[in-house]
Amino acid sequence: METNSHPLALARLAAGMTRVDFADRIRAAAARRDLRSGTDKHRVRKWEVLHVTPDAETQQYIAEALGIPPRAVTPKTWPNWLPAAVVPLGPSTIPALREALRTVDRRSFLTAVPASATVALAADWAHATPGTLIDSARDGKPVGDDVVELLEEGGSRLTALVTEQRQHTVALLDAHLSTVTDLIAHGRYPHRLGQRLHRLAASLAQTAGWWRFDHGRHHDATVYWVASLHSAHAVGDPDLGANALGDLAYGAAWRRDHTAAADLLRHALTRAEHPAARALLQLRLARALAAQGEKQATLRALDAAEHLLGAAASRPRPVFCTWLSDADLAVDAGQALLDLGDTDRAHRLIEEGQDLLPQTRAKTRAVFLTYQAASDLKRGEPERAASAARESLLVARRIGAPRCEQLVHDLTPRFQHYQSAEGVPGLLHLTRAT
Repeated sequence: METNSHPLALARLAAGMTRVDFADRIRAAAARRDLRSGTDKHRVRKWEVLHVTPDAETQQYIAEALGIPPRAVTPKTWPNWLPAAVVPLGPSTIPALREALRTVDRRSFLTAVPASATVALAADWAHATPGTLIDSARDGKPVGDDVVELLEEGGSRLTALVTEQRQHTVALLDAHLSTVTDLIAHGRYPHRLGQRLHRLAASLAQTAGWWRFDHGRHHDATVYWVASLHSAHAVGDPDLGANALGDLAYGAAWRRDHTAAADLLRHALTRAEHPAARALLQLRLARALAAQGEKQATLRALDAAEHLLGAAASRPRPVFCTWLSDADLAVDAGQALLDLGDTDRAHRLIEEGQDLLPQTRAKTRAVFLTYQAASDLKRGEPERAASAARESLLVARRIGAPRCEQLVHDLTPRFQHYQSAEGVPGLLHLTRAT
């Protein structure tokens, strides 16, 4: 049975091309050089299924067909120079981290990674034994506590920045992750420092992924979150790994692939341990289930999230979910109920969550305001909806979160029916302004 696990197949599918489409693009790339290529769908199949290596010239055409810069092509390393967002779990985290860092040097040509690839990776993680860190480089230069402590302090400050300030430091974040990756790959250190370096890599990769996601670079976000999963697996931290799958699920839900989101979250829940980590996963699962109209399963997930959020724990919350609060529970529960048609109860919960949310969480407030606007529109209150949407748009632009802006733009067609309502013309004018 044929599979699409070859890096070329994954890149082609992520770019939305059949083998026929891809062959057409390769021939067009050759024609632009006044040359001819005999590539057809059968030859593409040989590369992907039979692992035949295309010649150096054809590899240049392949890169052009996929939108990859020519400088990225190294024919002798085929197919390793191709993007491989979903690196399989293995003894080393370096391939996944390196793949993430490659996105720094090129604007991704892909919009998303096939959901089947991330779900398969999640299934592997769910059934895998905890990872074992490979030994540090025996001939590497020694890495001491002071260096790791310095990197941890810097990493903690970078990942803790609010979105409004993080927009100014993304290059620094990437450089920090690059330094940590180089130390993991080439340094010599005791096991305990290796653990700390991998935890830091997981945290940095998660934050870098969210920046890409907020800017619409979904493929790149996936690459970073996959790298975070690898690093979490290497240190045997199931909550940290489950959180990476939760981020991947959030990305899938944003692209309206709620089936994949639910599958990713179910795999994450098989190993997540801390009640707060499980609460976050259940809350996201409820949203995915509600979007599919699964009422009873949604209500069970919401009940589980509420119970887990209030449950006592023997250890502090993991850093990645310290922000989770009753405000998030109320608003996400309200949005799930809105999807299920329970408008009045949804409206009350969304308003309650808005009141509970701290002012410091500006990006979350922008998202919540769009939920409030959608709820107001369903209740036939366009004036209130326009006010909430306008506030959300202004916050999103101030903090540099294009994803939040897009949520408002997605609502604008529904405002067209209320052109005479107070605030609506101003909102529509604001959405058209750059």
